[in-house]
Formats: sequence, C-alpha cells, structure tokens
Amino acid sequence: MKKAYIIGAGPAGLTAAYELLKQSSEYEVIVLEESDAMGGISKTVNYKGNRMDMGGHRFFSKVPEVNEWWNNMLPLQGSPTYDDIVLDRKMTLTPGGPDPEKVDKVMLRRHRVSRIYYNKKFFDYPISFKLETFTNLGLITDIQAGFSYIASVIHKRKENSLEDFYINRFGRKLYSIFFEYYTENLWGRHPREIAPDWGAQRAKGLSIAAIIKDVFGKILPGNKNRKVETSLIEEFSYPKLGPGQLWDVTAEEIQKLGGTILKNCKVTGFHKDENNHITSLTYETNGEQITVEGDVFISSMPIKDLVAGMNDVPKKPAEIAAGLPYRDYMTVGILLPKLNLKNKTKIKTINNIVPDCWVYVQDRSVKLGRFQIYNNWSPYMIKDLENTVWIGLEYFVTEGDEHWTMPDEQFTKFAVDEIVSMGLIDSPKDVMDSHVERVKKAYPAYFDTYKEIDTLVDYLKTIDNLYCVGRNGQHRYNNIDHSMMTSFETVKNIVNGVSSKDNIWSVNTEKEYHEGNSK
Repeated sequence: MKKAYIIGAGPAGLTAAYELLKQSSEYEVIVLEESDAMGGISKTVNYKGNRMDMGGHRFFSKVPEVNEWWNNMLPLQGSPTYDDIVLDRKMTLTPGGPDPEKVDKVMLRRHRVSRIYYNKKFFDYPISFKLETFTNLGLITDIQAGFSYIASVIHKRKENSLEDFYINRFGRKLYSIFFEYYTENLWGRHPREIAPDWGAQRAKGLSIAAIIKDVFGKILPGNKNRKVETSLIEEFSYPKLGPGQLWDVTAEEIQKLGGTILKNCKVTGFHKDENNHITSLTYETNGEQITVEGDVFISSMPIKDLVAGMNDVPKKPAEIAAGLPYRDYMTVGILLPKLNLKNKTKIKTINNIVPDCWVYVQDRSVKLGRFQIYNNWSPYMIKDLENTVWIGLEYFVTEGDEHWTMPDEQFTKFAVDEIVSMGLIDSPKDVMDSHVERVKKAYPAYFDTYKEIDTLVDYLKTIDNLYCVGRNGQHRYNNIDHSMMTSFETVKNIVNGVSSKDNIWSVNTEKEYHEGNSK
C-alpha cells in the first residue's frame, strides 16, 4: 500500500485522514500530532471537571457537505429546554463533573448571544438598532456616527488596509469605537498596517447595510428563507462536551477504518529529491528522531515551520515563509460563584446568569480581548452548574513577550485584577480556582511578508505530493468549515489523480462568504 502521512490532528488533518480512508483503499494513513490531544486549537481542555473551549467555536456552515459531515459524527439533538438540561445534568453528575461515558455524543442547538463591552456598557454584537444602543452611545455620538457613515457611503476609500475595509462599511466613528482598538489588541498592529484580506475573509458581508437588511428581513413575509450573513446568525450547533468531543469521535472513527494516529510526534523535516518530490519526513518523539518514507504528505502545520524543515528551498520562498507572522493566544479559566452582570434578556438561564457565549472587550484600559462564559456554550462544560460560573479570559499575545513568559500565578493575578477593574467581580477573593492555557500560532497574521505569500504558494504547488490544508497549513484565517473544505478538495484530487492544487487554495476566496464559526 501507498503511505499517506498527515501532519496535525486538528480539523483539517483529521478530516483529510477520515476522507482518504473512506474514499480509497490504496493508502495506509498515518496522522502525526505534536501534542497529546485531538482538535488543534479546537480541542477541549478538561480542568478538574470544568471544560475550556480554546477560542470559542460555533458550528455553523452554509456548506451542506460540511453540515452533513458534522451530523454524521455527532447527530444534532436539538434545543434542550431549561428543564431538560436540569434533569439531564442530574443524571450525568459525577464527583469529577459530567462523565463522558454517560453523556450522549450529540450536538446541541444553542442560542447565540455575543456583546461588546465598551465604556462600562454592553452593546449587542453585531451592533443592533435597539433603543438601548443609541442610549448607551449618547446623542452626540449617535449624530457623529450617522454623519460619519453617510460620508463613508458617499466617499469610498481605496482598500489598502484593514482600516479602509472597516471604515467603508461602518464609517470612521463606529470603526474607532468598535473595531480599531480591538483589532490592534488582537494583532499587535494598528489596522492601517494590516492587509484588508483578513476583513475580506472574516467579515465579507458584515456592514451597516447588512444589519439594516437583516432587521427588515426578520419582520417581512417569507423571513424563514432569507439569506443571513454568518456574523448575524442567531443559532449554532455545539458538541455537548465542547468542540474537542467532535474530534475525539473523529479520531475513533479513523482508527476503526484502519488509520493510525501517533501523538506527541513533532514533525521537524521534509526530504525532497532532485525532482522536488518529497520522499520522507522526520519526526521527533521521546527525544528520538525518526525518519519515515511516504508517498503523499498532507500538512496542516504552520507554513513557516514546514518550509524551514525542507531541503533545497529557493531563497525567495524561504525568506517569505520565514517572515510570516502569527499571533499567539492565552486564556485563563476562572471559577466563580457569580458574575456581577444582570440578565436583562428574556432568555432563561440556570441561576439567571447572563446568556452571553462571549463578550468582546473594547475597553482601552485593559489588555483583555474577550471573555467566554462556558456555562452558556454547553451546560455539560461545567462541573457544578448550579453553584458556579466558569469563564475564560482571553488574551492575544506573542510567544516570548512579557505576558507569554509570566508564571501562571502572576498572569492569573494580572487577569483577575483587570476583571475587578471592569466590575465583573468584586474582589480577587471571589476566585475559587483558575487555570492557564497557552496556544502557539493560533492566528496566522496578515502583515510583514504575508504581502508576498502568492509567490510562496506558487512554489508549494510545484511539490507534487505535498498538500497544504487548514488554517496554518495555508496561513489563512480559515474557520472550521473552511479548513475541512481544503481537506475535502485535497482528497478528491488524490483519489481522482488531479495534479492541479488551485481548487485547494481557492477555498474561502470566493465572493460568497461561508463561515463555520467565528472568533
């Protein structure tokens, strides 16, 4: 049999492994994963029975093939009522939290609630046209925002940067309030230094016009069949035990089909012959370097590391790959008895906590970028649902900077002090427990040598038996469904003997915006 090596057990890597095993009997499939967990950034961390979602993952796609794939792995249970959740949770409670063996392997249908924290007030995200929005902004700001938006409609800027992209869609005033600082905090660069590509991929259809269209779409006849921009969706699917549950199930299915998954195996090198054809790769495990021969190589590892580990790479592509930037991620799980946030919605929640999945922080006085309320993603994420609130404080950092290198205890104190200053809790004494997680290369960034990435992609396409898939595999801010689609296309090409890779690299570049989840 031919050997197919797949680097990375995230959404793209596991999808490629599963699809190749299902569609072809010619390949022995081996997945090499650097960590000991499935899912990549989509993994779920279990800390003392409380589960953390690394970044927050909504399962929603406009691609039927993706939705069908998810449903085959984890059938959709539907939208459990408040009373259903309380009863079912009592049946699955154990001293360490919900027992995975007792929890059904299904998707829940969840209501999406996200808000923005700005100027000590909360705003809907995306911005809504509720009276509360205008009141919170104040009359003068409302007038400024209105004229600013009109100006942006009359005079469109040439989109040379992400700043231009946002101003064209929201006007300068709303951009400065709701996008400028958050974007700079996220990327560590001002939006005027970032290519507009990121906005084109993540928010193609989101604008004031789209929000107005959505408002009227809800009240006009035939609203059930209306097109909805992904950032405006109100419901999404979510695995009972977090996103990692989906990828754990996928890994089990891969093994049932005869595939092999090797954990704690870090790929360090690729060896090409004189025909620019990869003949083998080297990976490190338990301090040992192992080299294996293969026929096909599907990579979801960062392009920067992929190219750095190759022999005989031309100077220009090598320089571009070496200069590709990333943004890293830290989150602090905080266990609390309560949050100082009042539930002013009509959504019924256990203990009447606010129903937000996550809240974007636009407060320039803190470093915190966003916080999640895990209770609201799934009630099965929490060990003691009725007596505790489990939140994740998210920070966008760069590996090696002052925050990344802080000891966990010091960083936790820093984060807790910030939410005290924001009024989310009264005192550091409210914290019952905490846990810190770090994720390297969480977000491929759109500056520095990224502007020359087409040259690098053209080179990678010349390596006949190498296929780059997923977010880091293509250095593209793909969502789960986009990442999976790159693997669908890759397997189709392999099975059908298609040499061109244009279809793989064209995923998420079309005008119609398809989004599976948002972060």
